[in-house]
Amino acid sequence: MEATLGDLAALLVRWAHLIFGIAWIGASFYFIWLDNSLQTPPPEKADAGVAGDLWSFHGGGIYEVSKYRGAPPAMPRRLHWFYWEAYATWLSGFLLLCLVYYLQAPTLLAGQDSWVPGPGAAVLASLLFLAAGVAVYEALLRSPPGGQQWLFAGLMVALTAGACWLAFQLFAPRAAALHVGMLLGTIMAGNVFLGIIPAQRAFVRSLESGGEPPLAGLARAKLRSTHNNYFTLPVLLCMISNHYPVLYGHRAAPLLLFLLLALAAFARHFFNLRHRGIVRPSILVFAFAGFLAVAGWLAWDGSRAVVSAGPRLSDGEALALVETHCTVCHAQAPSWPGMAAAPLGLELQTLAAVDAAAARAATALGTGYMPLGNVTGMADEERAALLAWLRER
Repeated sequence: MEATLGDLAALLVRWAHLIFGIAWIGASFYFIWLDNSLQTPPPEKADAGVAGDLWSFHGGGIYEVSKYRGAPPAMPRRLHWFYWEAYATWLSGFLLLCLVYYLQAPTLLAGQDSWVPGPGAAVLASLLFLAAGVAVYEALLRSPPGGQQWLFAGLMVALTAGACWLAFQLFAPRAAALHVGMLLGTIMAGNVFLGIIPAQRAFVRSLESGGEPPLAGLARAKLRSTHNNYFTLPVLLCMISNHYPVLYGHRAAPLLLFLLLALAAFARHFFNLRHRGIVRPSILVFAFAGFLAVAGWLAWDGSRAVVSAGPRLSDGEALALVETHCTVCHAQAPSWPGMAAAPLGLELQTLAAVDAAAARAATALGTGYMPLGNVTGMADEERAALLAWLRER
């Protein structure tokens, strides 16, 4: 009952996280598109302070949207703000991190060979990892390099690469890739909480008091919003990475993850340019070629792996190893504490079931990710022998 309730709680929080994330990313995509698509207004609108306007057709009719250079001639009675999507996405994501990884830190968060193998230390390292990443980002953005586009972009590339490397030193591989995404998502939420909303509130307060509108603050808020837009695709990639041990379990996982994140952000650049009328298909071609190169590397590296397994296992001997090291979780009724159902619905209690999942099981074993944290104490010789048997299926 306790395990089932825990799974249901994680399901509901994950569902809410997806809903909030869709709303936040959708708003980011829309407003970047809107800002880049604004046209020069006619003279009468320009004289009224309109910097750009846009006509669009969607669903129920034709819409007209205008953006003012500063303040409109008169403030509206109701002004819509966009921040709950960001806060709800981050809060639900952090709650999911607590439910799934902090509460199961011994098996999911603490890596066997990591710098902080203990579960308590791993949770503390997770919190510090997120806080330190935001602090470094804010320090860079608020320093002189923050105003230099290409220099700041280079620093962000270095920060992301460093985060990818550090995460795999601190946490179990699956948690490491997710932590990079959580860090980028925390920076995004911090942009809203620490920069965008305060600048907008200061602008409104100045209008209400009759002071000079702080346009420089709005320009910095726009810069933060643009950063968030480039982070969206990398964050989504990290969020789904836990389904693919071929990525996070690879010996060069930090480098692979960084390359994919960089390619995702670069692909996003194509769409942001296109919104401004600049079409450069070469960006998408390069990004897609990069993804293919990474995939080719993974396939080639996996195919050339040599396993020294000793004598070939019989089917009975192989099933005995599976029963010892796998079916504690991958069974119709898992015996592992807190496990209500087989992960991913993968049950390995019969030879036919193991045969059907042989390729997936070989990937999980070959990357060293399974058994989780090696809690069952699988010896290297057992792993090699079982892996050789699986690859012959």
